[in-house]
Amino acid sequence: MKDQSKEMPASLRLLLTDLIDYAGLFPPAALEMAPAVRNYAGYLASENAWMLGRFIVPMARLDEFEQSASELLPRGNPVYPWRLSALGSADLAADLNRIGEFNHLHARDETAGAVVVDSIELKAEKADDVYRAMRLLPRTMLAYFEIPITRDPQALTDVIAETGALAKVRTGGVTEQAFPTTDDLARFISACVSARVAFKATAGLHHPLRASYRLTYEPDSTSAVMHGFLNVFLAAAFARFGAGTEEITHLLEETSPAAFRFDEEGVTWGTRRLNQQKLLVARQSFAIAYGSCSFEEPIDDLKRIGLL
Repeated sequence: MKDQSKEMPASLRLLLTDLIDYAGLFPPAALEMAPAVRNYAGYLASENAWMLGRFIVPMARLDEFEQSASELLPRGNPVYPWRLSALGSADLAADLNRIGEFNHLHARDETAGAVVVDSIELKAEKADDVYRAMRLLPRTMLAYFEIPITRDPQALTDVIAETGALAKVRTGGVTEQAFPTTDDLARFISACVSARVAFKATAGLHHPLRASYRLTYEPDSTSAVMHGFLNVFLAAAFARFGAGTEEITHLLEETSPAAFRFDEEGVTWGTRRLNQQKLLVARQSFAIAYGSCSFEEPIDDLKRIGLL
């Protein structure tokens, strides 16, 4: 199958690789488990699979996932098993026991299919939430803590970094109020840079560029200004290599695809430039991924603006 990524500038490929964690179970898509799992299997087999990350599943639905995916999981000791990120429940100890059983079965029994839960996502309002969770979590498990950003998050990002965890930021939802301001989002990114902690984003990043979009797929849906995933991840990359909070805010507010110039050697925004190596470092060790209930909509929009 033709790989479209080979036709794009190398810097854009670096930015987009493994970028989108598929969250089809969540609004506004809110699919049932079976179609969401079928979608993920199809995306993994598509020409755009290189952009796809983990499948997001609540712990309460892990058994349902296992049943729905049983006929679709790769077998025969594949190089790349499916990767899951679990949304933790109020009972983290029980979650970790279940994850351990799940991973053991799928690692040892080829007939069960190759899949691994290698990431867990939790919420933290205060430092003690992070400390308590990290005392239970195995070192092999990536742990993301979603934190509030309407107040200065620096204390929490410092704790997350201290414990070896990662941060998570909510970048939207199905109401206008769910979208953080560019000032708050820029402050969060700057706090992560200062703490040297990596992060992922979730919700509201269906589109590459900041603009007004429909909030849901309903015919009578209202619209609101949404953040763009190019804005967020380029802002993070430039912040990682020196851009200040004010610059980050301006970048988050860019609305023109012409503002970002990708080529074989790197990407340019205004007077700022990142080469391929810095972009790779930013993506692999700082701005990790974002969760989206749609994998197709971001791709369609990238095609519409001529980047795919």
